[in-house]
Amino acid sequence: MPELGVFEKILGYKFKNIAYLQNALTHTSYINEHKNNPGGSNERMEFLGDSVLGLSVSDYLYRNYKNLPEGVLSKIRASVVCEDSLAKLASTLKLGEFLYMGKGELLSGGSFKPSVTSDAMESVIAAIYLDAGFETAKSYVLSWLEESIIEAVEHKGKETDYKSRLQEFCQSKGFVPTYTLLGESGPDHSKTFESRVSIEDGRFADGTGSNKKKAQQMAAKAMLNILKIKS
Repeated sequence: MPELGVFEKILGYKFKNIAYLQNALTHTSYINEHKNNPGGSNERMEFLGDSVLGLSVSDYLYRNYKNLPEGVLSKIRASVVCEDSLAKLASTLKLGEFLYMGKGELLSGGSFKPSVTSDAMESVIAAIYLDAGFETAKSYVLSWLEESIIEAVEHKGKETDYKSRLQEFCQSKGFVPTYTLLGESGPDHSKTFESRVSIEDGRFADGTGSNKKKAQQMAAKAMLNILKIKS
């Protein structure tokens, strides 16, 4: 069973009501195998956490970037409050290691799927909100995501096109990268795709995403890192 005290130390937050955290880390697959679990899955907390997260980022943008119009602010927020961003944060916090999951989902690697960990990240935000209020939850959200927000502001919310950057580099060397779909997993409404990009010298990099395009983008980003090209 997950050691919630260890995860509290990673978060840097001690819950007054630990049941909030336990609920936030309970995947629906666990409930399917433990019908008597009193807390239920984290789906309702995910709904709440999404709103807390969105308001925290919106409040920060509104107060700190007074000259940016609404349309640009919306794009910046969307680029930060997204699956890729939250899954990366969840990975940093090792959240997947502390999820309560059904055996089948666990064996299929479900605790590390971006679609799963990003949702659970929202639930953890909701747990802090329920335990300590909005200002505390917002302070944690910004401590985790402020650098990403600032970077998104610099790009005006435009999604970084890693594939194009890799394509331009490879073409300058006289070859083109190739992409291969390695597989897909999960239910139809929440699939995870894995893609691989290979280059002429035999090197390759993998990436995952909620659709084929995102998986290719993440693979291209990983390859840019291997090539030491700023992404």
